Amino acid sequence: MRDELILLVDDEANIVALQRLYLEREGFRVSVASDGEAALAEVERLHPDLVVLDVMLPGVDGFEVCRRLRAANCLVPILMVTARDEDVDRIVGLELGADDYLTKPFNPRELVARVKAILRRSTHPQPQTQEVVRVGELEIDVTRHEVRLGNEIVGLRAQEFELLLVFARQPGRVFDRETLLQQAWGYDFYGQTRTVDVHVAQLRRKLSPSHVQIETVTGVGYRLVVV
Repeated sequence: MRDELILLVDDEANIVALQRLYLEREGFRVSVASDGEAALAEVERLHPDLVVLDVMLPGVDGFEVCRRLRAANCLVPILMVTARDEDVDRIVGLELGADDYLTKPFNPRELVARVKAILRRSTHPQPQTQEVVRVGELEIDVTRHEVRLGNEIVGLRAQEFELLLVFARQPGRVFDRETLLQQAWGYDFYGQTRTVDVHVAQLRRKLSPSHVQIETVTGVGYRLVVV
């Protein structure tokens, strides 16, 4: 029986009602905020397990809510929802720290699948045996959910960690974007793979001081190499 608390942030009551119906059917607890300021207050008050955050909100919009939460070192998983099918909205949301995004209109079953996938990545159940993955000076302690470059700890969000782990378990292998979505995100999302590119760019920045790099293989995908 699930008991995670989901905060829905949207000013369209009919959309909230539908989302709430499907989430509660799956055993989630649901709370609602209809604007950005209320969302920030509810996150601080309730400490939800995940926030479903619409971009277009009265007053403080979803992008600013996401920015403020991450600036305050709030690590609550965020599923961003945008009404415009434009790459720029997705990229901005992901770069501000959202874990994933959905474009309206969407099937509520897809919302539930995304919520479950994000929560599965964020809870990080402890493995039965310790696993440490090493590639060059990169060391990933799966049990502790910790990444190091030499003696320095690299701060990664949950999705960045999962993506890097997929690469590091098979260094040198070229992964296409659909495979990365399947293995690191936990679902198929064909045709809209920009989220992979944004997360790869974020990992590249964090790996840049080292000899461990993510290379682009033109027309195919990405691979992790030691240069």
